[in-house]
Amino acid sequence: MPEKRERPFSTDRYLSTAGPGRTIIRLNAKQIFSIQGNPADCLYYLQMGRAKLTIVSKGGKEATVTLLAPGDFFGEECMAGPNELRTTSATAVTVCVVLTIACEELTRVLHEEHAFSDLFVQFLALRSRRTQADLVDQLFNNSERRLARTLLMMADYGNASGPMSLIPPVTQETLADMIGTTRSRVSFFMNRFRKLGYISYKNRIRIHKSLLMMVLEDRLPEQNASRPKLLDVAVSHAQSVGHTQSPGHTRSIRRSLAKAS
Repeated sequence: MPEKRERPFSTDRYLSTAGPGRTIIRLNAKQIFSIQGNPADCLYYLQMGRAKLTIVSKGGKEATVTLLAPGDFFGEECMAGPNELRTTSATAVTVCVVLTIACEELTRVLHEEHAFSDLFVQFLALRSRRTQADLVDQLFNNSERRLARTLLMMADYGNASGPMSLIPPVTQETLADMIGTTRSRVSFFMNRFRKLGYISYKNRIRIHKSLLMMVLEDRLPEQNASRPKLLDVAVSHAQSVGHTQSPGHTRSIRRSLAKAS
């Protein structure tokens, strides 16, 4: 009888099926994959759905680090050693299907299957680049532009398979955590985006291509979104009357404006 040949390794097949050291699990929205501080004993690969990584400070404050999309690996702390702990918690935002790869199996496949190790290294490099871009975003862009960039990433703009117009359900609190601002500011910006035609929302947020064009062309209107127009008019009026009113009256107007803002 002819010898039975082994099928060549397929990364797609490996990541879509269960096998030795690999398990597929399904979680509903708000269920937890892993908890910060627990042993890092496996790598996760998100096959379907959306999830988020969160971190809790020593003071008990929780912040969202990033949102995960299909095709993302997470939990790579397990590669650092046998006693590593999870640095973040992973929670399902929508119904998720995820492949878990045990540490021993991960070590084997990285050493023996170059197609997989090439894919994984490429993913880590892209994640590193995104982390650097997030840092630059926090340092140099205002919160309104950071919100626009976050919404575009959630809609997968830049993905080879094409973007989604409807993004997964997400609260304004989560968006505020991700861009480093308050929920009220996010609400203000979202209303502004809607009025400008960049997004629309009822039960879920729909991202329009005009938001992408705004970010690429850097043409977000430069109106100060944190200050109502009425106050700008009042300031101009105060400056104009300052020439005819007494200094004490002018100081009184400025104190009133300071309290209003």
